[in-house]
Amino acid sequence: MLSITLPEEMTAATLPGDSTARIEARRVPQPGHGEVLIRMKCSTICGSDIRCIYHEHLGKGPEGYQPGMIAGHEPAGQIIKTGPGCRRFREGDRVIVYHISGCGVCNDCRRGYMISCTSEKFRRAYGWQRDGGMADYLLAEEKDLVHLPAPLSYADGAQVACGFGTVYEGLEKIGVSGNHAVLVTGLGPVGLAAAALSRKLGARKIIGIDIIDERLKIARDLGLCDEVLRSGPGNIADVRALTGGHGVERAVECSANAAARATALRATALRATRKWGRMVMIGEGGGMEMTPSPDMIHDQKTLHGSWVTSIWKMEELVERLVHWNLHPADLITHRFPLEKAGDAYALMASGRCGKVAVCFDEELKS
Repeated sequence: MLSITLPEEMTAATLPGDSTARIEARRVPQPGHGEVLIRMKCSTICGSDIRCIYHEHLGKGPEGYQPGMIAGHEPAGQIIKTGPGCRRFREGDRVIVYHISGCGVCNDCRRGYMISCTSEKFRRAYGWQRDGGMADYLLAEEKDLVHLPAPLSYADGAQVACGFGTVYEGLEKIGVSGNHAVLVTGLGPVGLAAAALSRKLGARKIIGIDIIDERLKIARDLGLCDEVLRSGPGNIADVRALTGGHGVERAVECSANAAARATALRATALRATRKWGRMVMIGEGGGMEMTPSPDMIHDQKTLHGSWVTSIWKMEELVERLVHWNLHPADLITHRFPLEKAGDAYALMASGRCGKVAVCFDEELKS
């Protein structure tokens, strides 16, 4: 049992949609039935935050960002208070928050894919339709929690909440092993995670492509990719030359910034995949040019779409990260206190970084 005196107010960050972050004072919430109050330790910034909220509020309807909601859908922290009715988690537990709270009873929720919850009334994503992790404290439902084991830091766990979890789901769909050369297009935090996980899954060669020099350097310096290529018109030929003329067995498409860039990289990923190969699309935004017969049908390729992950896959990934001694926090290049959340979002929007985190307590000191 933790002995903590809670303040009445806390600091929080919201995103008004004009490429700024607003720091506000909010009341500390109290947990109701089946809820817990979490002392935040780390909240990392996702590319979707930049694309759909930071610059402008693009989402519409039930999936749109609700103005005034506390930002942050990649949270990890420690439970400091539980409401009545909690069955598994207790005060003092270290936890990751699965970032969509679903209705719990639709077909998708029963499969563990609350991201695809079909209830317009009850589906609420943290940081979008309900308050998220860019605050001193976060109110969460117990059913949305994943245990964070001691060998992993809170900064590790925050990335499992979205980026690494999303990538793991996609890689499981296409299957990656020592038989495969893997191409990763787009080396933002999601692409870097794809390379890191592909390495642990045994990929025999990993090739990464991006247009931003800082990201190419991170992939090279951390040993995540065997080859890194600057995005350009010769990429398909380059990839084929690195794979004996065949192309890669597996491709992971993670580009999600400018439409033109996404279109070019997605076409590269598809056309640099060899016959009978598989590709998964993870990066959102932009478009894609494809001619079905030569690009897909005649080469017997398989194309998967993959959106976030299920909560049971997140739990499986956490176990494997410990087994692999893989730390997602290694991808964090910049840490900011909550009061400087505006600087954190601006840096993430520039793309000239790895993962950016807003940190608290011991994670800020790391």
